Amino acid sequence: MINYLWGFMIVIGITVGVLKGNIADVTNAAIDSPKEAVALCITMMGIMAMWTGIMQIAKKCGLVEAFTKRLGPFIAFLFPSIPKNHIVNEYIASNMIANILGLGWAATPMGLMAMKELKKLNHDSEVASCDMCTFLIVNISSLQLIPVNIIAYRSQYGSANPAEILGAGIIATLCSTVAGVLFSVIARKVSSH
Repeated sequence: MINYLWGFMIVIGITVGVLKGNIADVTNAAIDSPKEAVALCITMMGIMAMWTGIMQIAKKCGLVEAFTKRLGPFIAFLFPSIPKNHIVNEYIASNMIANILGLGWAATPMGLMAMKELKKLNHDSEVASCDMCTFLIVNISSLQLIPVNIIAYRSQYGSANPAEILGAGIIATLCSTVAGVLFSVIARKVSSH
């Protein structure tokens, strides 16, 4: 479906360019955009490598484990039906930590493993459990202290102060996370009645 959507947008863009007499601009954009995409990928790859390395250092020196323990009560509150020592708690905590540090690409594998374990706890049902929905909501809302991707994009495109977004990013993601948690808690209570 997404392929059709992208195809439709490309055809509409070219059609509008032709009708407005801007086909030269469309052609130039089609030629210049791949260069920008490659440059952005190289920038993001460097930043990703740096932060993934920092995460590995944090893991080896015990910071990830310490954060996981600190997140334990929060995870128990959000996911009351998950057994206390189940491996999914570690996956959820690792996913949250990576998201908080703005490492969405590092959060994805842990998120997939968490969903796989949550599905097992849900007896491999095709219908998502409350825990699965809660995890998805918390993952999508993702509180971020360091929005690495946005800082990298701003840096790539010449922002004078790429990290200027930090305050606004923290406020926006805090609001989305609080709203997501409230929705999850209310939905769980409504579904249990």
